Amino acid sequence: MAGLFSGSPKHEAPEPLEGPVVATIVGGTIVWFVLFLVQLPFYGWFDDHGHTWWLWTCLAGGGLGFIGIWYVRKRDAALKRAQAERDGRPAGHAPAPTAD
Repeated sequence: MAGLFSGSPKHEAPEPLEGPVVATIVGGTIVWFVLFLVQLPFYGWFDDHGHTWWLWTCLAGGGLGFIGIWYVRKRDAALKRAQAERDGRPAGHAPAPTAD
């Protein structure tokens, strides 16, 4: 087992996968809030059985999702600005339309 963690890696790390990050975080946040709202009418049952933490976990997931939405939108905007600067376009301008 010690051999797994000793020395340097034998290969380079792969490039990170980029996908629809903002949409993924928004979708996850919506799911957390829907789960909270669906469980809310059953608060008495959860309280009787000592499971109110289920509701608060869903609410915390939704709240943290809002922070995540803010973060990934800022990150996405920064990546687009950096790409525009690399391409030689002024920041904030959309690429020129192409004749397809």
